[in-house]
Amino acid sequence: MSLETYIVHVDLPHSQILYDQSQDYLETWYISFLPTTLASETDQTPRMVYSYRNVFSGFAAKLTRDEAKAMHNKNGFISARPQEIFPLHTTHSPNFLGLHQDTGFWNNSNYGRGGPPPPAKWKGVCEFNFTGACNNKLIRARHFRNGNGTPLDSNGHGTHTAGTAAGNFVGGANIFGMANGTAAGIAPLAHIAAYKVCSSSGSSESDILAAMDIAIEDGVDVLSVSLGGPSRPFHSDNIAVGAFAATERGILVSISAGNNGPASATLSNEAPWMLTVGASTTDRKLTATAVLGNALELTGESGFQPKHFPAKQLPLVFPGSNTSDFDSRHCGESSLINTGVKGKIVICEVGGGTTSRRKGQAVKDAGGAGMIIVNTRRYGYSTLVDAHVLPATNINYEDGIKILAYLNSSTSPTASIVFKGTIIGDNTSPMVAWFSSRGPSTSSPGILKPDIIGPGVNILAAWHNSVENNTNTKSNFNVISGTSMSCPHLSGVAALLKSAHPDWSPATIKSAIMTTADQTNLGNQPILDQSHLAADVYSTGAGHVNPARVNDPGLVYDIEPQDYVHYLCGLNYTHREIFIILQRKVNCSAESRISEGQLNYPSFSVRSNESADQTYTRTVTNVGEASWRYNVEVVAPQGIDVIVEPRTLHFTELNRKLTYKITFRRSANNGNTSVSHGYVLWKSGKYSVRSPIAVS
Repeated sequence: MSLETYIVHVDLPHSQILYDQSQDYLETWYISFLPTTLASETDQTPRMVYSYRNVFSGFAAKLTRDEAKAMHNKNGFISARPQEIFPLHTTHSPNFLGLHQDTGFWNNSNYGRGGPPPPAKWKGVCEFNFTGACNNKLIRARHFRNGNGTPLDSNGHGTHTAGTAAGNFVGGANIFGMANGTAAGIAPLAHIAAYKVCSSSGSSESDILAAMDIAIEDGVDVLSVSLGGPSRPFHSDNIAVGAFAATERGILVSISAGNNGPASATLSNEAPWMLTVGASTTDRKLTATAVLGNALELTGESGFQPKHFPAKQLPLVFPGSNTSDFDSRHCGESSLINTGVKGKIVICEVGGGTTSRRKGQAVKDAGGAGMIIVNTRRYGYSTLVDAHVLPATNINYEDGIKILAYLNSSTSPTASIVFKGTIIGDNTSPMVAWFSSRGPSTSSPGILKPDIIGPGVNILAAWHNSVENNTNTKSNFNVISGTSMSCPHLSGVAALLKSAHPDWSPATIKSAIMTTADQTNLGNQPILDQSHLAADVYSTGAGHVNPARVNDPGLVYDIEPQDYVHYLCGLNYTHREIFIILQRKVNCSAESRISEGQLNYPSFSVRSNESADQTYTRTVTNVGEASWRYNVEVVAPQGIDVIVEPRTLHFTELNRKLTYKITFRRSANNGNTSVSHGYVLWKSGKYSVRSPIAVS
């Protein structure tokens, strides 16, 4: 008998509100859907994996395919499908973002003042066998089935993301002595509740939903979710379903955009009620320079920088230069044995399914003295820091071409690697990371995604053990990259905002983050992508997060839960599909349907092939000065005329709402452009409230 874990959605018992039901009552209702052969057997409890109470009406159970099919004929059954295993979207960044101890947002936020006990509303507790490790920082620790029996981290991902979001101030943070300084999370004295759902193999859907279910029950303010699956309709995306339940209870869900870039339409986690976060670089470089025999110096990066590695020239080889052997080009495991690399600097192509550390191990096992990892075109100028096992550097695509050209032009090519340590002030940052997933959204093209980008490349944060195999250290750190790393940066910013403005809704917090985002890098030039071309809005969303501005955005775009009902009806979902998301029955024929573009979102995504005008309204709420006048500035995308009415918004009191109308019209000189972008900017004195416009 082959059993799989199924995620099962069912109707509410007697059309009641889900979370008003007792757990025992719900479990009795859920068990009634199990096959009758199990209803009286003792193995029904092991078959029932989880009973959900907050995320949706349903459960996870171990079933055969025939048993799952048998449920289809039962009254109240909605859907069942096998669970998925989701991949992980695997401290200088606060300073890079303008957060400094005792000044600005940290100084003004309650999260920067001491370590208070958990708030009175908090319901969570540590697991009974882990209570001693909890304190006013870690106020909840729980593992779920895939967590292998303990909430303790086994691969570092959870420790790193939690530390990034809300780690305390810790002096002497470094990796092999590099990036040395005082580390801190974005909300350094926020409480952390840890829900372990992941192992090195990924995260099971049933565990993720169970963790979200408990987190909602516990009373969290922000859910940070650094994982996700492929794009799909929201009613088939259980993470989106769970996130809606959280949003409806006032919990902001910050979630990673995915690591499938730089190709377009590669996003995970696209629902408009989630804050979808892409990844960017910071201005810190852990420099390691490749010096070629022709005296050309090309700077890359490395987390392992040995102090006594000789700077002398060594023979330079590329095992993949004259062969189509995929493994040799990428220095795959055991691919370099007996290839004559002993005592030489070995060139390896990035990627190929082999991590940088494993490439280094392959070089080391074959007797190589050092390694130069060269980027391909796809990776561009994004270089990654790794805790290598031998002297190494990662070189960008353009410089990699120079290295290969030198190799092919010299009869006796040589190179050395010179380690130059930590350098701050790269003016091309922030730059969009090559791996950061891009829009447009395939689930809802009328919503611009990602929403925002934040630091996600070479992020130093807490780690579950010492990468230097130093068992005596009490503070372990590592540098890793991914939208898994950018997500908790935004989670921390959201926590700071929730502390400063407890009455703000998730949509209001999200709006404040998006409308105050930066559009330029430290060199005051447009934010670039991995190819050093101007990044488009499907890479950056609203732009790069700027915590120095989010606390006082001037105007915000709020969204009420009922607005999502009209939006979902506008997507032409069936009443059963909408029930899965909303957990209440909706008759769309009796509701007003709105198009995606009519949702009160802080950005716009319109189609260039629409011959008719596309007209929407937006309502903004004044959270700045009581009496204030805003004038609109419009930069229209290529081929589109943008008309905003009225062109002035005059507020006379705080929290007043005013509405404007925006029309998108194809212009007479409409060109053939695959994507273009513009923006709407409401300006008044110190306030600039910006909404990007994407046109495809």
